[in-house]
Amino acid sequence: MQSCQTDTAEKQITHDLTYHHDLDNNDNFSPDGQWLVYDTRTDEGGIAESARIERVNIETGEKQVLFDIKNNQTWGPGAGAVSYSPKEHAVVFIHGLANSTQENPYQQWRRTGVIIHDARPNVPVYMDARDVTPPYTPGALRGGTHRHEWSGDGQWIGFTYNDAILKALEDSTGQRHNLRTIGVSKKIKAVSVDKNDENVSGEWFSALVVRVVPNPTPGSDEISHAASDSWVGTNGYAVQNGIRQIARAFLGTVKDKNGNDVPEVFIVDIPEDITQPGPLGPLEGTGTDFPMPPKGAAQRRLTFTAHTSHPGCSGIVRSSPDGSQLAFLAKDAKGISQIFIISPNGGKPHQITECASDITGNLRWHPDGKHITYVYEGSIVLCEVGDAPFKERIQVLTEPSVAVLGNLVWSADGKVLAFNRLVKNEAGRGTQQVFVLSFEKH
Repeated sequence: MQSCQTDTAEKQITHDLTYHHDLDNNDNFSPDGQWLVYDTRTDEGGIAESARIERVNIETGEKQVLFDIKNNQTWGPGAGAVSYSPKEHAVVFIHGLANSTQENPYQQWRRTGVIIHDARPNVPVYMDARDVTPPYTPGALRGGTHRHEWSGDGQWIGFTYNDAILKALEDSTGQRHNLRTIGVSKKIKAVSVDKNDENVSGEWFSALVVRVVPNPTPGSDEISHAASDSWVGTNGYAVQNGIRQIARAFLGTVKDKNGNDVPEVFIVDIPEDITQPGPLGPLEGTGTDFPMPPKGAAQRRLTFTAHTSHPGCSGIVRSSPDGSQLAFLAKDAKGISQIFIISPNGGKPHQITECASDITGNLRWHPDGKHITYVYEGSIVLCEVGDAPFKERIQVLTEPSVAVLGNLVWSADGKVLAFNRLVKNEAGRGTQQVFVLSFEKH
């Protein structure tokens, strides 16, 4: 797809200015490319105040409610951050705990993942199990999962995670324990837990795969925070011996030699069998530490910007479809935020863009694996990944806009790009609306 050989046509497909239609930087297209799914969060309450998961048909504008929480309150339970499966007509999203109250509201550590099949609206399938009463249960977690993302084959779901047991420990000791990390669930067997208002039995088996610690050793590869994650490739990546390895790429926060926090690009290789405990401890965790990664999970640091004049990486780490390149944001020699790529096997990062000012983010690979879209100076830009002069590799897809736009997502066939734009009503209040760009080749 050469940028000079495409035409784009922009269309707004949601129009109700009374509420947000938030794509939230997820995988929002249905497998057939006909529908986009979103949540209805508010500015004031966020996901806690989102009572519905909806979808809209990109051709007709028809809306359907997939999930509706009756009598949802400002404190929850809430439903949001929704993604479509690439294989099934099903979505997965955050659901706050049903017993949420004003005194004990929706929180990062009080939520779980719920699956809804298009053909069965309002029939929740609880994905990850939650067990906060000892003894804890292997295959269950003890807090809240977030930003759920299906793998390319639909057999895994990856997510970020916060732990309720360690949050309570932090509250009681005053020492840092509530750290964000990364986990996965696999559709291998259901996990049943003791029944109470805080526990949830799940249909998938879950495990944390990244190790975080409260106080990383300065100058080491230990990390205190893991997030901005995504699957590597639609079918993993090719390791040195040619075997495909399933993995998630992410930003891990290390400490430089002076004790400053620096986000760096990491990768974690995930074993096919996540039911076996690894050397760090039990899968289910303890009262004073996280559930530990399964046997065979291995995290590696890929970037080393902490020693440069412009340390740190940012944005969600995004993989090319074939898994050969990971894209992320970092500062160039001039201190300008640019797109870089690096192999999941390591090596030197390669700078892709040469922008005059900071790229604001929203990196998404085109399904052809040769182009990346991003937001720059109020416009969506398509950039070819290659060695030709930068100006010859870019195409500006939208006119510059003062209205905030973002949450880019491609249809699987690469013919439609969806995004959010803030549209104001007569009173000047802005709401997130869904737009699409259709691509036609000459």
